[in-house]
Formats: sequence, C-alpha cells, structure tokens
Amino acid sequence: MVKVIASSLRKGNVVDKDGKLYVILFAENIHPGKGTPVTQLDMRRIADGVKVSERYRTTEQVERAYVEEREHTFLYHDAEGFHFMNPESYDQVAVPESVVGDMAPYLSEGMAVQVSQHNGIAISLVLPQRATFEVVDTEPVTKGQTASSSYKPATLSNGVRTTVPPHISAGTRVVVMTADGAYVERAKD
Repeated sequence: MVKVIASSLRKGNVVDKDGKLYVILFAENIHPGKGTPVTQLDMRRIADGVKVSERYRTTEQVERAYVEEREHTFLYHDAEGFHFMNPESYDQVAVPESVVGDMAPYLSEGMAVQVSQHNGIAISLVLPQRATFEVVDTEPVTKGQTASSSYKPATLSNGVRTTVPPHISAGTRVVVMTADGAYVERAKD
C-alpha cells in the first residue's frame, strides 16, 4: 500500500479504506471561496459493488492499493463479460459487466485499454480519452443555420446519443470523448 494525498486520486485508481478495496468512479477537487479545499470521491467497493461517496481534505493521506496496470486489447463481449488480451503474453482476461459499466458502448474491437488487476482479478479499466464512431442518424442540414453555436442531436454507430455541428451528416465519422460522448471533431481518416 502507498499513501498518497487525496487530491492526486483519479478515476480508475484503487484505494484501500478500512481493509476493503474501492475503485474510484468519479473524483473532483472542490476549492470553495472560504474554508478548506476538499476532494469528493464516488467509489465502488470491489467485493460487492456497493457505491459510496467520500469527502477528504485535499492534503489528507489516503492508502492507494497496489494494482497491476497493463495495456490490453479488447477482443469481444459474451455472456461471461468483456474479453481482453495482453498483447505481450497473449493471456486473456474476462472483465465482468459491473466493472466495465457505462464505458461499454465506447469499446470497439482492437481498442487498446488499461486494465487494472489486483491479485489476478480485473477491478477497473481506463479507455483512451477519444474514440472514433460513425454518425448513423442525425437531422438534415437547415439552410441559413449558423455553424458557430448551434448543435443538433445525432446517434452514433455505438448507440450513444450526442450533439454535433450542423455540417455533420449521417455516414460521417466523428471523434468523441469516451468520458461523456461529447463531440470533438470530424475524424481525419
């Protein structure tokens, strides 16, 4: 176990609290105008999936669990869960749906992700910040609509709904943020 300050914790890190392991789902540093800055953590207990929220002073020491983080390649999804392969050793790991959670739509075959394992059990994964998908459905372009601030709803090939600029039409490949599905840019390929 390694002690780190609370403000350095990020999504996907694993902490040890009272002898139980928790994976961080959301971490935010809050700096109020008055008072002590705090770090708000939303965590999921690995043993049973219970979600908890904790608030620490940003300088408070928190025990970070030793976790083996390795790059893996996403292969496929079936009844057992999501299957990943270590490109160095060709070992395969099945990650349960409860660990993947809301990141599942952003996984695509061959995508490189960081899989964190504790004692040989997959406990969390970190996707690349951006992913490319095709727009399968969106409203047609409206003549005279300014492109500066207006966005229109669109559905991506992974089923996620997002908003895109007016010049994007169905069939266009776009880059989105994997954290929230927000449009970044038109794909260069």
